[in-house]
Amino acid sequence: MAIPYSGTFTRSGGLVSALGKQIKLINLKPVKKVDISFDPFHANATAVRDLLFYISGPKVIRTNPNCRIKTNIVTDRSEPFIKLDLTTNGIINLKAGNLTTLELLQLFNKHVSSLVKPEEETENVVRTKSSKPSKQTKRK
Repeated sequence: MAIPYSGTFTRSGGLVSALGKQIKLINLKPVKKVDISFDPFHANATAVRDLLFYISGPKVIRTNPNCRIKTNIVTDRSEPFIKLDLTTNGIINLKAGNLTTLELLQLFNKHVSSLVKPEEETENVVRTKSSKPSKQTKRK
């Protein structure tokens, strides 16, 4: 019995590479404040704790040093909750009770990182020896 051809000969990178790709896309520029509330004894609290770990990394913090990240740990068996206050006076609420870490990162990038305007690239003109005026042409 032959293996059916699915359109590709390579394997995907898997969950770890998908997480890495989403982590590299995180940008906190449009966010003023992040409030994360979770119960550590809730069944699905690990995804929110992982998101908190990724957001509080040094590379992500450098995207907006003025962004405040507040963690509220409760013991009332409530589902995890993330509240994002945007600089454009908007609020995004994420109920994270049934979401995985990858889904949380994808939602974060979809709603927050997509608001970041791409930086304009400035052209650096590199002058080579052939483009500089030579000493002989200056003397004439």
